[in-house]
Amino acid sequence: MIDYHLRPYRPCVGIVLINSQKQIFVGQRLDNSVEAWQMPQGGIDDGETPLDAGFREMREEIGTNKAELIAEHSAWLDYDIPLELANRLWQGRFKGQTQKWIAFRFLGDDHDINIATDEPEFREWKWAEPSILPSLAVPFKRDVYQNILSEFAPLF
Repeated sequence: MIDYHLRPYRPCVGIVLINSQKQIFVGQRLDNSVEAWQMPQGGIDDGETPLDAGFREMREEIGTNKAELIAEHSAWLDYDIPLELANRLWQGRFKGQTQKWIAFRFLGDDHDINIATDEPEFREWKWAEPSILPSLAVPFKRDVYQNILSEFAPLF
């Protein structure tokens, strides 16, 4: 296994899905016993743009992509994951993720969201006020979430 500090970041897309009340979709992961919530995210496949990956991940994780693009973050945001988690995920190849965050306006209704997908990621979901997002996230993602809130503040 490659030394943790020499590992690259996994390219990933993050989804900021905003409803008509300017709240943001968050889900509680199935594979985590911690009371943390996160916005949908996932790897970018070879040959896929971040926008394409965003629509695909939305379908795969929350069962819908009834949304339209509002904005794309101006930068790629990196975060490291704890070593013990890094060694378990992605065959230990990455030390964390580099993410392109995309904001979408949700065009559907709550009943369009179905987290019981073919490969479920979340046990529960809710709409959250933007200001509380960092406090809902696992500690190693909080700086990224704060950055996202700053960048997309005009959208809320």
